[in-house]
Amino acid sequence: MSHSTHIINYILPVIAVIAGFLFVLFMRPQKEKIFKLLLAFSGAFLLSITVFELVPEVFEDHSGKTPGIFIMCGIFLQIFLEFFSKGAEHGHIHHSPGHKSFPWMLFISLSIHSVLEGIPIYHHNTLIYGIVIHKLPIAIVLTTFFVNSNIDKWKMMAFMILFAFMTPLGTFLSTNLHLIEEFYMPINALIIGIFLHISTIILFESAEGHKFNITKLVVIIAGILTAYVL
Repeated sequence: MSHSTHIINYILPVIAVIAGFLFVLFMRPQKEKIFKLLLAFSGAFLLSITVFELVPEVFEDHSGKTPGIFIMCGIFLQIFLEFFSKGAEHGHIHHSPGHKSFPWMLFISLSIHSVLEGIPIYHHNTLIYGIVIHKLPIAIVLTTFFVNSNIDKWKMMAFMILFAFMTPLGTFLSTNLHLIEEFYMPINALIIGIFLHISTIILFESAEGHKFNITKLVVIIAGILTAYVL
């Protein structure tokens, strides 16, 4: 991996979160349709990258049920994290706003998710684009939630800045912590489970009551093809 590519892997997730944060603060978006299309594209792209690149790798040198067990553990881990994040990872926060205290459980659950998703980036360069496309709508949802909650602006900024650096932290740990390299297969399989859960939830939720929508279908196909080409 070139030095420039290595730097990009650290910078792009931060830019995506900050861009989503500033977009909400300055543009005050009202049209949900464009946001839902972006979310559908991100779900299709993330699912495709996972199936095309991550899944074949974990099964390449490991036969039997072991990789599948860790993938299922990843799915259940993400379900557990969503008890605290309320679905922010796939573009929704289902609890009603009202308090101005720092949302620690939301931050911790999203941070665990973000650190884990940063781990396989070093070995899969194209995954960074899926993460970026995934981060942007999440940042928009989080910022919109904080603005509507009237949470203190400094707490909001602190949350988003720290959140922005969690994925690069995962990438940093994967390249500098020998323990992660030693247990790369189970960790990678765990992350596959997380990605599979999030991406499929995004695609199911974007269906709007399972109604046929040609625009979203085209966007989803575009996400799949983009992942395949990359």
